[in-house]
Amino acid sequence: MKEIVFDASCEMEDERIDKCISNYIDGLSRSYVQKMIKDGGVSVNDVPVKANYKVKADDNVRFIIPDSVEPDIPAQDIPLDILYEDKDILIINKPKGMVVHPAAGHYDNTVVNAIMYHCKGELSGINGVMRPGIVHRIDKDTTGSLIICKNDAAHNEVAQQLKNHDITRTYRAIVCGRIKDDEGTIDAPIGRHHTDRKKMAVTEKGKHAVTHYRVLERFEKYTYVECRLETGRTHQIRVHMASIGHPLLGDTVYSNHKPPYHIEGQALHAMTLGLKHPGSGEYIEVCAPLPEYFEELLRKLRG
Repeated sequence: MKEIVFDASCEMEDERIDKCISNYIDGLSRSYVQKMIKDGGVSVNDVPVKANYKVKADDNVRFIIPDSVEPDIPAQDIPLDILYEDKDILIINKPKGMVVHPAAGHYDNTVVNAIMYHCKGELSGINGVMRPGIVHRIDKDTTGSLIICKNDAAHNEVAQQLKNHDITRTYRAIVCGRIKDDEGTIDAPIGRHHTDRKKMAVTEKGKHAVTHYRVLERFEKYTYVECRLETGRTHQIRVHMASIGHPLLGDTVYSNHKPPYHIEGQALHAMTLGLKHPGSGEYIEVCAPLPEYFEELLRKLRG
């Protein structure tokens, strides 16, 4: 087991303890934290608390992360497109249509199944038994760079960089319509859609979210853009671009446009990922080449 201790900051004042802890270590899902609390693994000022406890500034928070339990998930020999690997981290180029971690109804052929086979048990356990090594994720139909952590020290360091917005993450996307400005910034909070809980939306009660975009090429009805994430909210680029009237080509969730090119899901690729290495401290950066389907789309649009 591993004990983590911290003093609550002023910014955490009046925040629920389960939310506070999941935000403190991005790799911990809120549901996993709630289970930890239910099992008596969380105390504030040496007193066990419930999930709805409201944090006060300078509260001394202690919690126990149990030893990793071998997940009941099969390790599968699935080929990985490896962009970078050492004893601490692995960065892969995720293909289109591949889910990152198992969930109800989808327990195999995920990134987790593949990395469990590839890493032979060398994965961080902080994010629970269903998501070993996973510190962030990208959508099923989004391709590109994804980092996996091989130990808890690397996981904590990378999660902190994500929390501090210190990781470089740039995407390539094709959006509907012609964007007039050459570049811009979308600063709009993102949260759950008020009626459709499976969707995200720009909402006043959402979390702070910022996306910077730059036009790379314009076509008759579409625009090829580069998007740089300052924050990393669920579906952030898809929601933000749709909010300014330029939903992603192929995104049937956030757009009523029927994709004319018969692609599966949105045209979105996580191209560049740069971070301070959790072991050496040196800055490293990888670039995932555009997938063939994306290159073919660009060829068709260029006519």
